[in-house]
Amino acid sequence: MPVIDLNSDVGESFGRWTLGDDAALMPLITSANVACGFHAGDPRTLQATCAAAVDHGVTVGAQVGYRDLAGFGRRFIDVEPADLIADVIYQIGALQALAGAAGTVVRYVKPHGALYNAVVHHREQAIAVVEAVRVVDPSLALVGLPGSAILELAAAAGLRTVREAFADRAYTPQGTLISRREPGATLHDPDLVAARMVRLVTDGVIAAADGTDVAVAADSICVHGDGPGAVDLARRVRAALEAAGVTVGAFA
Repeated sequence: MPVIDLNSDVGESFGRWTLGDDAALMPLITSANVACGFHAGDPRTLQATCAAAVDHGVTVGAQVGYRDLAGFGRRFIDVEPADLIADVIYQIGALQALAGAAGTVVRYVKPHGALYNAVVHHREQAIAVVEAVRVVDPSLALVGLPGSAILELAAAAGLRTVREAFADRAYTPQGTLISRREPGATLHDPDLVAARMVRLVTDGVIAAADGTDVAVAADSICVHGDGPGAVDLARRVRAALEAAGVTVGAFA
């Protein structure tokens, strides 16, 4: 039977400001992309998030991003490769320490927001992220969009790669994500999203925004944790997958 990982972005609250319902998401997901403090998350939140992952048997990954708290990491920054390498090393290291204090370990790395989109095609920044992961711990898996530069470069460097699909995002006919600046970029209908993910896992295709089918190979599905309907969406997606005979389990 097919097996798929279900991941979500968590640990994105900051001090008195709460973003997302991590407590309700944890029992539904198998991998947690935990913020590392650059785009979101403060140390106490991140440690508590790792502890919650331990309680629910959820795998912890480091979600690294640009140094952009005000923009939530969704603004491209033309950072020098050497600076980006150091920034990613710093973020992974911080989360490794907090995860260890909570009784778990970091097992993978996933870029966040604008950095995630940049390393689909921006080879200099993709090389920097791959190098940072390699020097910190080459056993860490690297999550990215199928066909992206970062997964190509990571595989060439000997890193484990994990192909990711997005439950709540619209796709172009080329298999890339439609920009959040465009109308219809985010999907909100739980029934539609759940059906799309079942078809993705069982048939390997997803309907693009123009109605055509695009082939997408995925090892993990992301449900964004910061939307108002994120918990219901994750619950419906998981239930639909399991009803279709799909095993939901962590890749790492």
